[in-house]
Amino acid sequence: MKAFATVLIALSASTLLPRAASAQAANPLSAGAKAQFTGISSFVTRSADKIPEKLFSFRATPEVRTISQLFGHIADAYFMMCSAAEGGKPPQQSFESSATTKAALVKALADGVSYCQSVMDRMTDQKGSESVPFVFGPTPRLSILYFVTTHTYEHYGNLVTYMRLNKIVPPSSEAPAAH
Repeated sequence: MKAFATVLIALSASTLLPRAASAQAANPLSAGAKAQFTGISSFVTRSADKIPEKLFSFRATPEVRTISQLFGHIADAYFMMCSAAEGGKPPQQSFESSATTKAALVKALADGVSYCQSVMDRMTDQKGSESVPFVFGPTPRLSILYFVTTHTYEHYGNLVTYMRLNKIVPPSSEAPAAH
């Protein structure tokens, strides 16, 4: 069975890696945006999975967002920013103000990540250089996709602080899995 799994992994890698390398060679800026987003969004979704629901109402001080509001804000940003980069309207919104349960927020984040990745899959460097309306005025599509990553890192920093205050090791600080 182990040999079969090894063969499957090797076959998958031999088919997927050349396609990924080809996409990166043809559109290195778009591929870079997706790679950066994939890394940070993984930390956020893993944080949502890791933090117990009883802490979703936690806030470090009265003036800042709760953990659930942070996750909702990040999900809202995924839909808002990635739809702006694509040139459309957000397909979903309002998680920060309406979603409070862990299940709803984990789903919102997963849906937001999936949506952004689908937008990034369709992006090319040429299309990414086109300006579209955005919060700061006309902005190149790829700049918006890099901004969604920057914005996510900012709020992941908030989540790291919240996790540390509650004696939870953030995903970015976990020891690598043993193989």
